[in-house]
Amino acid sequence: MAFCIPELFNQPNLMQNGTKKIGLLTSGGDAPGMNACIRAVVRTAEYYGHKVFGFYRGYAGLIENEMDALTSRSVSNIIQRGGTILQTARSKEFMTPKGMEEAYENLKAERIDSLIVIGGDGSFKGALEFNKRYPQISVIGIPGTIDNDLYGTDYTIGYATAVNTVVEALDKIRDTASSHNRLFFVEVMGRDAGFIALATGLSGGAEAILIPDPPTDIDDLVEALKDSYRRKKRSSLVIVAEGDERGGAIEISRMVKSKVPEDLFDIRVTILGHIQRGGAPCCQDRVLASRLGVAAVEALIDDKNAIMVGMKQNKVEYTDLEYAIKHNVTVDPEMIRIAKMLSL
Repeated sequence: MAFCIPELFNQPNLMQNGTKKIGLLTSGGDAPGMNACIRAVVRTAEYYGHKVFGFYRGYAGLIENEMDALTSRSVSNIIQRGGTILQTARSKEFMTPKGMEEAYENLKAERIDSLIVIGGDGSFKGALEFNKRYPQISVIGIPGTIDNDLYGTDYTIGYATAVNTVVEALDKIRDTASSHNRLFFVEVMGRDAGFIALATGLSGGAEAILIPDPPTDIDDLVEALKDSYRRKKRSSLVIVAEGDERGGAIEISRMVKSKVPEDLFDIRVTILGHIQRGGAPCCQDRVLASRLGVAAVEALIDDKNAIMVGMKQNKVEYTDLEYAIKHNVTVDPEMIRIAKMLSL
């Protein structure tokens, strides 16, 4: 099916700036939907008559000039794939003046005048510092992280798939917990943010959800679990965000075990780990990635610089990169209130 949208060709800002050569990389932790975003960037650029060059292994590839020209054909059949075909890495060298200079010289030699970075706040910090040092290279950030912790967007690429993965795992853990009358402590990812823990704990029917902010008192947790036991509830799930200040699921389980009689709870710990990063992206992540990929290219064509493209209330919005990095996103107190009520 072919789509013809004449209005697009009447936008002078999008069509009269000449051919651009756009650098593209994925950085930091991988997230489901990154490939869908790569596809969207490449095909949008090609639609407008521009070229995209993909750099492998994030900023490390930018320094070592590991890149390929990307075309619509080269990004076909990747929208459903997890991970990132460009691979990713964290590069300390890039944050040095020498590393940035080498990256700039590589871009200059290839006549690449702009850079799109798909990643999280660490990736954006690198992009922003690079842009400040070399303002002639425009930079656009696309939020790709399962943590959902970036200011300026309701959701980040990969978050929806990650929480779906966790909920599926929780349902299976609940089956075995019920069969054996066990208390499971399940650790989920999310760094210092509690978005994954709160959403999955609520949708998985957890008896308690431990997130970094606000912190949960261990004595209060023990009393809540004892109360569940007194109400004949013989299986329980406690979700622990990996960034919890008291430690991960193993440490929390030890603290709880030290405060209850040995025969009261049969305690088990499950750390879901990197399965949360993998797998085919869900529909929501594929659509989000596609929309943000298109928005990033159009922002560059419209001469925008040092911004992050995000989605707020189902509309594309631009946020200054520095603002996006420096402003913390906190979990919704209403979600916490609901989770507490429904865990009774």
